[in-house]
Amino acid sequence: MLVGCSQTGPGTDDADGPSTDGDLTPVTLQLQWFTQGQFAGYYAALDQGFYEDQGLDVTIAEGGTDIVPQTVLAQGQADYAIAWVPKALASREQGAAITDVAQVFHRSGTLQVSFADAGIDDVADLEGRTVGNWGFGNEFELFAGMTEAGLDPATDVTLVQQQFDMQALLNGDIDAAQAMTYNEYAQVLEAVDPATGELYQEDDFTVLDWNDVGTAMLQDAVWASTERLADPAYEEQTVAFLTASLQGWIYCRDNVQECRDIVVERGSTLGASHQLWQVNEVNQLVWPSPEGIGTITQDAWDQTVEASLATRNADGATVLSQEPDDDAWTNTYVDQAQAALVEMGLDVTGEGYEPVEVTLEEGGA
Repeated sequence: MLVGCSQTGPGTDDADGPSTDGDLTPVTLQLQWFTQGQFAGYYAALDQGFYEDQGLDVTIAEGGTDIVPQTVLAQGQADYAIAWVPKALASREQGAAITDVAQVFHRSGTLQVSFADAGIDDVADLEGRTVGNWGFGNEFELFAGMTEAGLDPATDVTLVQQQFDMQALLNGDIDAAQAMTYNEYAQVLEAVDPATGELYQEDDFTVLDWNDVGTAMLQDAVWASTERLADPAYEEQTVAFLTASLQGWIYCRDNVQECRDIVVERGSTLGASHQLWQVNEVNQLVWPSPEGIGTITQDAWDQTVEASLATRNADGATVLSQEPDDDAWTNTYVDQAQAALVEMGLDVTGEGYEPVEVTLEEGGA
């Protein structure tokens, strides 16, 4: 675990750190996907002026299918990146000098969804089935779950490269589809059941939730440059960036519809009811945060690493070949950010958090 401490206080006049003299420090955040509610906290921090309050001029760069955020960060093309932990650790093992400085999502949002009448009630029921997954490292939890259930992903199921939608499931081309709670799962609930002419309901489907199975891996985290964390100015900038970003997530916890509107206004192509669902579901991956929002817990980290070391993909390779070194993560900066937020009078644990009720419309409109 990387340990460091800022040697300069808030309001430093260092050219590379936050400043209070009217000049804002340019910072680029690289996302791992397109503009959507998954990243609502960062867009809220930008929209509400939280970054500016911390002396930062933040540019949020969208991701996409051909963008690997941790690589963008490692190559110096961004100051921070949002990436799933197992994917980022695989890149780190290959030489990317990056450090997890805040674990925003405390729970996994990945599901494997099937029609209820398919009889896939647990992971063992996937045997002999046609199973969709997106690849690109998104399949690690699925493979870990199958391995734990005694299934060989290479021989006991038929793996299909799934598009980033649910059409293959709805059309009957696959038996189980990969989905995120905040995105693709909503897509099936926004679709019309041809047998009834009404929208599908949740009891029309069964889901395998990797949190319940016990093979969940840590997902959206804020990654920083390991090498630059040796620079006190970058350390201070990191604390400032985390303070504003986590303030954005607190705002979205308490203002779900407003954050939906912020994301829609930022150019999301997804509909308003879908985005409201997304912000609401993402909040449930963040809140409550008993240890404080962004804190990396040893148990969750260890579960992710152990699964990454033990789980083999269809080609027989594991995600990781060795334990990550001590510089792979640190709570040093998020602890300071939380302290600043508490001083502002903000709740960093969300102990009493409750999700809102969301009504999906056809097509997510």
